[in-house]
Amino acid sequence: MTRGAPVDAKRAQAASATDAGTETEAETEKETEAPRPPGMSAAQLARALAAFETIVGIPYVCRGGAALAAYRDPFAPLSNDAMFAPCAALLPANVDEIRAILRVANAARVPLWTVSTGRNFAYGGAAPRLAGSVVLDLQRLNRILDVDERLAWALVEPGVSYFDLHAHLRERGLALWVDPPASGWGSVIGNTLERGFGYTAYGDHAASQCGMEIVLANGDVVRTGMGALDTGTAWTLYKPGHGPSFDALFTQSNYGIVTKMGLWLMPAPSAYVIGEIQFAREDDLGAIVDTLRGLQLSGTIAQHAVIEGAIRRAAGLAPRARWYDGEGAMPEAAVARLQRELDIGRWNLHYALYGEADVIELQRRTVERAFAAVPGARCAARRYAGNEEPQGGGDRNMAGIPSMSAFRMLDWLDWLGGEGAHVDFSPLCPADGRDALRQYALVKARAAEYGFDYYGGFTAAGRHLHHVFAAIFPRAPHPQAARAGDLLRALMSDARAAGYGVYRSHLLYMDYAAAQYSFNDGALLRLAETVKDALDPQGVLSPGKQGVWPAAWRGQRGYT
Repeated sequence: MTRGAPVDAKRAQAASATDAGTETEAETEKETEAPRPPGMSAAQLARALAAFETIVGIPYVCRGGAALAAYRDPFAPLSNDAMFAPCAALLPANVDEIRAILRVANAARVPLWTVSTGRNFAYGGAAPRLAGSVVLDLQRLNRILDVDERLAWALVEPGVSYFDLHAHLRERGLALWVDPPASGWGSVIGNTLERGFGYTAYGDHAASQCGMEIVLANGDVVRTGMGALDTGTAWTLYKPGHGPSFDALFTQSNYGIVTKMGLWLMPAPSAYVIGEIQFAREDDLGAIVDTLRGLQLSGTIAQHAVIEGAIRRAAGLAPRARWYDGEGAMPEAAVARLQRELDIGRWNLHYALYGEADVIELQRRTVERAFAAVPGARCAARRYAGNEEPQGGGDRNMAGIPSMSAFRMLDWLDWLGGEGAHVDFSPLCPADGRDALRQYALVKARAAEYGFDYYGGFTAAGRHLHHVFAAIFPRAPHPQAARAGDLLRALMSDARAAGYGVYRSHLLYMDYAAAQYSFNDGALLRLAETVKDALDPQGVLSPGKQGVWPAAWRGQRGYT
């Protein structure tokens, strides 16, 4: 079974205008400005790009112009994004082409930055950490290779998005759900490898992954776990296999290129409930987290519930200027007025229950009874048959339906028009009310100091919380873009001092984030780099990703 998303036209169009005789002066200028890999001459790079063209075809080597511009970070928190500019991009169609690209890259020492579809906005998009790298864009590997309804799994390639997989299941009438992240256009593999998360009972994407095919830097193709059996039947069913288990080694790493991945899908429930509970006061957060933790650890709530701040909740309903159009963070009086006029909480808990109608009805009562202990809590819930769809954007995610509603956050500052951007600060937090209140106060105060609203909330996963705060700003070169970058660094420093670490970071601060994991003088990073040098001695795969630099490029490390 196969299904493929169309290749992004802006990226797939070749910038080989010299051969076509149509290159414009502006495109020539852009090509000249593109950085080269450090230490590589123009002639060396030209030879390497010519070799890549013989492998993937001229139309799939982007050298400049609009096609290459798509590989810059549109949300870069900088006055300019030159430090993350690629020199070219390649779009291979299969594993054999990837292996051939690696042979050229190793021989010529060309750094490759691998992306699945490059939709990792707020963390760098498709841009490389090392300026002058060649982006290896896997969006043409876009097949859904197999789906098993009985055992509830799929096998996909990197170019398959959540929209693609959802449509595939619907078109074939399969009683299976995907677990979409906030933005459904992203790659299933790409989001999983970044340890992304969603909103159903299968919200931990890395935990729901099972089996990988990986091309190593030397071109060797490895299948993990039970996939290493030539005649294996359980590749997508049992992750470890025999001996060491390697799947986790390739998440948030630069050790190989994942070309196939198995994932477990959620069997469609016979019924489900989507509920919202609103809380009036800022300091209710502690009680919300402690109550929710008990409900998740007991199994009453089995999905990733979301605790959404008032501003994040409001952004999908009306623009900020309705209540405040001044400089700096929104005053408390304006936030209180926003709550009253939109009839929302200071904190808004979104949860879902899945299963038989009578069972989830009992669970709903248990949830509402537990939160009744928080004064003023207001509960609302709706039950759906398994084949019904909710209408609201965020609610659709909890029903296994991908959407793009997360990008409505940019409407919060409606004066930005189409030039809005955001960058995310993503610290982990223990699922403890005291920690949640402490982390929230830290982030809110520092954001206000830099002139940003607290646009954020927590996604609860039982024992820990993903705390995601978004700084929304006009795109570079507006000075507020650089101020957003400065805020992120300050927040990471504050969090580290308080004992918290980020689980994900923008390109700008990957080195800084890695350096904060400093036990035993950075033993964890030394281990990561030892593995890197063993698997990729030429250092060609995504140098600098997550702060892991190969020996060949270690001098490029910088904490910014």
